[in-house]
Amino acid sequence: MSATSVSHRSAVRDTASEVPSRKNVRQQEVLRLLPRPLLIVIIAVLCAAVLLPLLYIFLASLNNDSSIARGDFWPESWTLENYSKIWVNVGLANGLINSVLVAGCTAVVSAAMSVGTAYVLVRYTFVGRITILRGLLGLQSVPGTLMLLPVFVVFSSAKTYLGITVIGTQWGLFLTYLTFALPFSTWVMVTYLRGLPRELEEAARIDGASNLGVLFKIIVPLSWPGIVVSGIFAFLLGWNDVLFASVMTRPDSQTAAVALQLFGASTEGGAIPYYGQMMASALVCAAPVVILYLIFQRYLVGGLTAGGVK
Repeated sequence: MSATSVSHRSAVRDTASEVPSRKNVRQQEVLRLLPRPLLIVIIAVLCAAVLLPLLYIFLASLNNDSSIARGDFWPESWTLENYSKIWVNVGLANGLINSVLVAGCTAVVSAAMSVGTAYVLVRYTFVGRITILRGLLGLQSVPGTLMLLPVFVVFSSAKTYLGITVIGTQWGLFLTYLTFALPFSTWVMVTYLRGLPRELEEAARIDGASNLGVLFKIIVPLSWPGIVVSGIFAFLLGWNDVLFASVMTRPDSQTAAVALQLFGASTEGGAIPYYGQMMASALVCAAPVVILYLIFQRYLVGGLTAGGVK
């Protein structure tokens, strides 16, 4: 084993050992800024502002519609019928499958492509590099509403000129989300890779690693927090979208967000809307996102704060 590989491994261990100490320093800085009693009060108020609406939604999902319409916070009668009815009345099963498939593919592809793109933009100098970086940043300021008609016209033209049906398909919706997710994911990875030391790459090149070897053996293992952040934000883009999904899909390819919107619109003319089923559907649709955050929480903290402290 060469000396450079040993130094490379020791550098990685030193970088990992610095993480707990940085966390302790940040906690001490927060305690110096705010007294502990005031900090407890602020945290309690913030938690109540987030948890009370969730508690109401959960209790309403176990209540009947007439009791919810009267404004009762505590359920009049506890029932799980709302959770059994949503699979038939809302059509949530098909919507969830389409949402997981489209949003998951968008997250994986955008995160994978953004790593290589960001590595080239950060580590190599070529004509147009600054223009591309400024373009990625400028694309974030364009509202998605303004892009609805151009994207629809371009994709619908594929049927006429190429004989390919894009509108109404799952992969067409995937391409739509990838159009907006990839610039953001690339910019997140550019910010993250700027904070990685070049010495690790130089040590790997001395050991004979190629450009792809450096990318897959050095950059990717060290960039997991940034990759997870870019992937989760891309997943949320596809999971929460209603505007593009309502235009680019058909009944067999609509997502869960569109199914909820259609269900809510169809019950507005009734005497009492199906409040309980709406609340139950909202909780079921929010569960995958919550589980995703709980699984990748430790990566999210490091990825979001990357580049903030040098």
